[in-house]
Amino acid sequence: MLTTERLNVYYGESHILRNVSINVPERTVVCLMGRNGAGKTTLLKSLMGLLPARAGRVTLSGQDITRWAPYERARRGMAYVPQGREIIAQLTVQENLILGLATRSARTREIPDRVFQLFPVLKTMLKRRGGDLSGGQQQQLAIARALLAEPKLLILDAPTEGIQPSIIDEIEDVIARIKEQRTMSVLLVEQYLEFAWRLADRYYIMDKGAIVAQGTTDELSQEVAQKHLAV
Repeated sequence: MLTTERLNVYYGESHILRNVSINVPERTVVCLMGRNGAGKTTLLKSLMGLLPARAGRVTLSGQDITRWAPYERARRGMAYVPQGREIIAQLTVQENLILGLATRSARTREIPDRVFQLFPVLKTMLKRRGGDLSGGQQQQLAIARALLAEPKLLILDAPTEGIQPSIIDEIEDVIARIKEQRTMSVLLVEQYLEFAWRLADRYYIMDKGAIVAQGTTDELSQEVAQKHLAV
């Protein structure tokens, strides 16, 4: 579904990503882990075209998208839920959700009921402003908005950060259902090892802008993961 080959990304002259190569197979959940400042968010932004690659290559379904604009990547099936959610606070829940329909070829303002099956609370809050929701409810809204684009690849940056435990459980359930339905791939940045271990098929661990460990659930021990995640 998605690969990077020796990706190098800079902020100005600061070298942030160093020869990063990852592979996200079709219909799998891949987890990207690492300490704060390891380069995880930078990698996700570069995958979406928000940060340019100085060297290396990004491919989606075998097609080189390294120089594509973010909107082109979105149209081809990539959806991104950034850290901090970035919903539009002044718009209602319904209006935020309608934005998620923008990349679909069939123009519609009808929100499919399956979104409310995943996130029932949103159906009761359609007329409320996004900014009036709790942090956990905003996270649910951000994920729902991304899913409305019917992506081939869903990218989630720290979806459990600062979220109350009950909603973390709901988000885990949604990702588990996506995995079970095998309709899309998920690339997940996650700090909570137990949460990741229950969901992911494969792991990449970053440190100082590089991949330092990788493997499947069977191949990568929790001891190795803890070693690179401990502060």
